[in-house]
Amino acid sequence: MNSLTLWDTPFLHGDAVSVVGYSEGGDNISVMKGAVFSVEPIEYDHGATTILAIQIDAAINPGYIGGPAVLGDLSVVGIAFQNNSYETNISYIIPVPVIMHFISSVKESGKFAGFCSMGLSCQPTENSQLRKHFLMHPDMTGVLITKINPLSDASKVLKNDDILLSFDGVRIANDGTVPFKNGEGIPFHHLVSMKKPNETAVVKVLRDGEELEFSIKLRPLQRLVPVHQCDKLPSYFIFAGLVFIPLTQPYLDENFEARFLSELALSKVPKTSGQQLVIISQVLPDDINTGYEKLDEMLVKKVNGVAVENLKHLRELVEECDRESIRFDLDDERVIVLNYEMAKAATISILEQHRIPYALPSDLVDQQRAPVELSCSS
Repeated sequence: MNSLTLWDTPFLHGDAVSVVGYSEGGDNISVMKGAVFSVEPIEYDHGATTILAIQIDAAINPGYIGGPAVLGDLSVVGIAFQNNSYETNISYIIPVPVIMHFISSVKESGKFAGFCSMGLSCQPTENSQLRKHFLMHPDMTGVLITKINPLSDASKVLKNDDILLSFDGVRIANDGTVPFKNGEGIPFHHLVSMKKPNETAVVKVLRDGEELEFSIKLRPLQRLVPVHQCDKLPSYFIFAGLVFIPLTQPYLDENFEARFLSELALSKVPKTSGQQLVIISQVLPDDINTGYEKLDEMLVKKVNGVAVENLKHLRELVEECDRESIRFDLDDERVIVLNYEMAKAATISILEQHRIPYALPSDLVDQQRAPVELSCSS
């Protein structure tokens, strides 16, 4: 077999691309042809991460997904990976820089660590009055920093209302773009995403009229609501028929009516490492939880007055309860109160009734001790 060559060269609007794959329902290799429509960062459906992609005017069906996109001389320019369900004849290709970023990460560490982020939210400074207010000179360009993720390295040196002028010596325009290979502008976040985890970048900012320079370590940032769980088993904890889980994007995708949780997932960032939003995904009916059946899809805020940090913390608070009753404070000021010993006994019967072997999966069990089930003396 002859191997193909990866080709990392500037694209121009209208460049012809051929995507090779197996058309749905067919047994033979087929070719779908299209032209480059744009090269810009988009949100990848699978990872919910905004990184560089090539958009072509061809309808790529699932049979082509994962197939190479090549130019006339059989140089690979990317891999077909998704289409646009709202527009016909619009599909996307993962370009070579993103592919090589993935391959080099796996080669170095044995796994893919993800794409780096500065943890910043920025606003364009195209308005002349805004630039004047922040003491920007007429020939100065940059973007206004409006929010900083508290878990990012940038939070140690940057501040809200700083004007981000450049990244690794590349000047940032007032609309947040930097020059790209084809001469067009591209959001500066592309430069950030192509950095390797724990690499350092030099940024220049304007603060109160003074230009400052900082070195910032970049790394993938933890999301408060994970975007996918395809490579791990789901976590859960069952107590008295209440099924507690960490909120994830796949859960939201399957529960469209959970509008409040969706808004929360979009607007919040973790304040501490390991923080999760814990919700009650469902209530397994039993006499012990009568009247609580409609409290599913509720965010769990506290257990016996202690704020919940993550699912494991909630489980520990439940197991270490030394009171007659246990109280769960939920969102919308709802409350669940249970007799603790009765709830433990009911948990065992509920698990047996629903053929559930364990009240929690192995990833919630401390490594230093064997898995345990909730038990109650008869």
